[in-house]
Amino acid sequence: MPAKKTGVEEELIRELARLLTETNLTEIEIEREDFRVRVARNAVQVQATVPYAAAPAETRGVAAATPAASENPASHPGAVPSPMVGTAYRAPDPDAKPFVEVGDKVRVGQALLIVEAMKTMNQIPAPKAGTVKQILVNDGQPVEYGEPLMIIE
Repeated sequence: MPAKKTGVEEELIRELARLLTETNLTEIEIEREDFRVRVARNAVQVQATVPYAAAPAETRGVAAATPAASENPASHPGAVPSPMVGTAYRAPDPDAKPFVEVGDKVRVGQALLIVEAMKTMNQIPAPKAGTVKQILVNDGQPVEYGEPLMIIE
């Protein structure tokens, strides 16, 4: 009996790994009465704050002026969190210019970027008016629920 259960678990793990690849998720966890399975990719691929922290001078100035925000962008009061798991796109299509850039002024409801989830393109609107201070995701980057996408002040 244990051999059969092990085979089922191995099949489940392989299926979860395929699902990670197909959906660009970084982690999947399933828990049942008698076992729990967690399959995760290397989280280093998902970190997008590093390229932007070293990029534009105005971004570095903001990070230096607010050290707590640079340590954890999610705790910044102007953070725009991802409302879902998916893939972030900064422009409406590959040949178009991005919806917003660092330094742009935005109004409430203005499209900031798109998060594709389950083959559906979801525009992410600005939750408040202000100036885009940091963009924390790259085009085509997988994002998690609640992950900060950008900072608006």
